[in-house]
Amino acid sequence: MTSAPLALPEGLTARPMRPNDVVAIVALETAAEPVDDTGTHESPEDLTAWFVNDLVDLDLDTRVVLTAGGELIGWASAIAPPTFRDAYGVHLEGRVHTDWRGRGIGRALLAWQLERGTELHAERHPEMPARLTATVYTTMPSLEALLRRAGLEQVRWFFHMERPLTDLPPRRRVEGLDLVPFSWDRDEDVRAAHNAAFTEHYGSSERDVASWQVMFTGQPSFRPDLSVLAIEDGAVLGYALSYVSEATAAATGSRESYFGQIGVVPAARGRGLSKAVIIEALHAAAARDCQTAGLEVDSENVTGALGLYESLGFATHRTQVSWSHLLDPLR
Repeated sequence: MTSAPLALPEGLTARPMRPNDVVAIVALETAAEPVDDTGTHESPEDLTAWFVNDLVDLDLDTRVVLTAGGELIGWASAIAPPTFRDAYGVHLEGRVHTDWRGRGIGRALLAWQLERGTELHAERHPEMPARLTATVYTTMPSLEALLRRAGLEQVRWFFHMERPLTDLPPRRRVEGLDLVPFSWDRDEDVRAAHNAAFTEHYGSSERDVASWQVMFTGQPSFRPDLSVLAIEDGAVLGYALSYVSEATAAATGSRESYFGQIGVVPAARGRGLSKAVIIEALHAAAARDCQTAGLEVDSENVTGALGLYESLGFATHRTQVSWSHLLDPLR
């Protein structure tokens, strides 16, 4: 199947993203940040790792919009990781330059994303339901309105929480447990622990080796030295994986240790491992020139994580909403 041309205003054209477009995309998002207030700042290196890999077909899964003079003023992607549980997930991302909003460019890109997501479902897993999802900050009301008009529905809320790395709680010890920094010889063990820890979480899936490396420990911002593992008898029972965006630090003047993945295997819950691991990671970040720590939590997290994070001094600074379009199985 081949996507139809985008219905763009006269004088604008679309084509697939190319690897060297990441510089222009960073410039577009930097220009949009004062309006969109996402708190996120990407580097060309970050975007290259996200888009140029074995999980993404740039020709089929991405589009950029250009002016007649060649300026990149919009982009979109529809990316489907290979693993899933309840529904095949297609993630929709994109942005339009603030100077060009209100002219139908976002509407054209979203129509393409929904079409491409429908194609991916039909091509790869027609026997299963699919969920096409765009996750949007509540500071972007025009994008939320666009999604609503296209028929997507709000299905989940995610809180982005932060705390300063001052007045830290004292380190905690759990009997029989060692808290150690991440090491590459344990990468596969951490992946297995993550898959076990997230079996009940909304939108989660068994991460295979390729998606684990692309989405998690292979990211340029991953910091093994700030990440903490809980080890007992040689097994990984819990973990907090940390990421530091140097682009964000340069833009804001504050370096944040972001805990991208936190988990405890089900058999080890109830022993205080999560709290011990997070506190250890907070101390590691404070000792290595970070000023804040951050994380994201599903507002309906089944393990009570929100209350745990609040008890450790984290407070919500931004909220994202997952807007989804559900597709029924085709057979």
